Formats: sequence, C-alpha cells, structure tokens
Amino acid sequence: MVKISNVRVRPLVLPLKQPYHWSYGIRESFAVNLIEIEADDGTVGIGECTVAPDQTGTAAILYRLAKHLVGHSPHDVAPLIARIFHQEYLGHGANIMRAANQIFSGIDMAMWDLQGKLAGLPVHQLLGGAHRKAVGYFYFLQGETAEELARDAAVGHAQGERVFYLKVGRGEKLDLEITAAVRGEIGDARLRLDANEGWSVHDAINMCRKLEKYDIEFIEQPTVSWSIPAMAHVREKVGIPIVADQAAFTLYDVYEICRQRAADMICIGPREIGGIQPMMKAAAVAEAAGLKICIHSSFTTGITTCAEHHIGLAIPNLDDGNQIMWQLVQEDIVSSPDLTPKNGWLDAFRKPGLGFQLAEDLVAEGEGRYAASR
Repeated sequence: MVKISNVRVRPLVLPLKQPYHWSYGIRESFAVNLIEIEADDGTVGIGECTVAPDQTGTAAILYRLAKHLVGHSPHDVAPLIARIFHQEYLGHGANIMRAANQIFSGIDMAMWDLQGKLAGLPVHQLLGGAHRKAVGYFYFLQGETAEELARDAAVGHAQGERVFYLKVGRGEKLDLEITAAVRGEIGDARLRLDANEGWSVHDAINMCRKLEKYDIEFIEQPTVSWSIPAMAHVREKVGIPIVADQAAFTLYDVYEICRQRAADMICIGPREIGGIQPMMKAAAVAEAAGLKICIHSSFTTGITTCAEHHIGLAIPNLDDGNQIMWQLVQEDIVSSPDLTPKNGWLDAFRKPGLGFQLAEDLVAEGEGRYAASR
C-alpha cells in the first residue's frame, strides 16, 4: 500500500490587485502556507493554509503536525488528523479548535488531492458524487468609496452577474451610501451585505431596518462571532435574513447556530472548519436543520477555490451564490483550470484530485516575497 514519504511547507506572500477594504481594516496582500504531501510512489497532494496571526509561526506548526503523517496511508486522513489533534492540542490542554482547524484544513486538502490522484478520480466523486453540474458564485465588489464600488458594480452588471456581495460595517453613513450606489447600478439583481461583526445588537437592528428599502437578500454576520444569542436576537427583530459566518468555525458552532435558530443560512468554508471532510459534516448538520450552506472563502488562492468547488458539487444543501477570493490577487498561482465563473457559474472539474496545476514561477515569486518580508 502507498505510504506518505515526505512533507514540504512553502510560505508564500501574494500581492492583491487593489487594497481590500472591510470592517477589520485594509489588506494589501494574501499570505498562505502551501503544503505538499508526497507518497512513496512520487505522487504529490497539494493544499494551503491561511496564516493568522504569524506566517512563520503557523508554518512551523503546520510542518510539526504534518510530520506525523509520514509512514501512514493517505487514505487514513480522518483518523490521522483526529489523532494528531488529540496528541498535539488536547494532550497539552490546548483546546483551541478554531486555530487548529486553520492548520488542519491545508493538511486535509492535500490528503484529498493525493487520494484523488492515486485513485484517478476527482475529489467530488470520492465524496459520493456530484449533486449538480455547476456551482454558483457571487460577484465580490471591490473598492473603498461609493464611486469605486458603483463602477465595479456596473462592470459586474454588464457581465451578467446574478448575485452581488458588498462589505459593510464601515460606519452608518458610508454603509448606506455605498449600498445605495451599488443598488443603483445593478437594478434588480440580488444584493448581499457582509458586516463582518461590525455592529452591536442595537446597531444591527437599526441598520437592518434602514437597509431594507434596498432589497437586501441577506446580511452576513452582523454581530460579534462569540455570541450566537446576539445574532439570534437580531434575526428575531429584523426582516432581512441573517447569515452566520465568523460565528460558524467548528462543527459545534454549526450545531449551536441550528439549535438556537440564530441564522437563516450558514456561511462556512474548509479554512474554518478544518478541511473537506469536516465541511461534509457541517453540511449534514445544517441539512438536518433545513438550512443551506454558503461556501466561505478567506484570503486564499485558487487551490482553496478548487477544494471548495468539489465540496460545492458534493453537498446537497448548497446555496447558489458562494464565495471565491483567488481573483483578488494580482496573479493566481493556479495556472489551470480556468476558475473564472461564467455568469456566476463554474462547471464541474474532471481531472483527478482537486484538479489543478500550479504556476511554479508564481509560487517561486511568492516564496521570494515571503523571504524578503522576514
């Protein structure tokens, strides 16, 4: 049987096309830790992790955890990760599941890519098959001012985009101004807002009432993530549907959101919950509660987009306006396939594993930027 023989970790820094504005501030680049898990037959599975709060520190943790995989079968990904979590986290009293999930997501992603390549099958077929021929994605508006966001909205509308996504939580006056400007450009297309924990309960209720006239499809994570009851309170008081995002980071968060009826949909991605297989579990919990999953992406490249796409194909209770973020970097490190949705839709992948090829020159440039930043 094939065994894992080697693990490599490659920290990358990737500049964005333009500054990224949201309630937490401004970002100029994405930083990811690439992980390559090699089998003894030479086959390599590839994943990536986000790096908060420090890229070097998380790379060291990732490398330490992944070394436990050497000598084991890549087909044992679930029990291996469970054992590593118990040994390296719980065994030391470090029950920091959210931080652990961000590390394990890259390991899990690479292991599924490796399994698919060894089997000669795309990952969604290993997960039970595709429920749909294509996955729907929204148009992620970018810009700082109302004028910049309106121009981007006009571009998306001219391209036939179905669903638009706008960051708010940047102050009441600006939030209302940019929402009105975007709505004026997109006509009756669907408009979603994300406050990224930017409001108190009181402010969220008031803002939702002021925003209703703009026909908002939903507002994502209006209140702080550590209080699910706060989000439930807002949902009970307003007419705009509420979606959980930062509040949904573990399987237990998903359960509590469903149990407390705190949201109308759950937005979560492999980066939060720990990978591809944990996403399948989260989707099952939400399905039992009658909720859809909107796939969340966060400061990642096309590698994560490919993993998210296979998840989107495989889960039954999927929303039709999911998130991708690779398009925000100047040059994505995935050279193929083309990950650009057409009118908001991206067809199923057919190649084995996660189904992508890397642009090694861009990966090398990303490594160089990381080295220069130290």
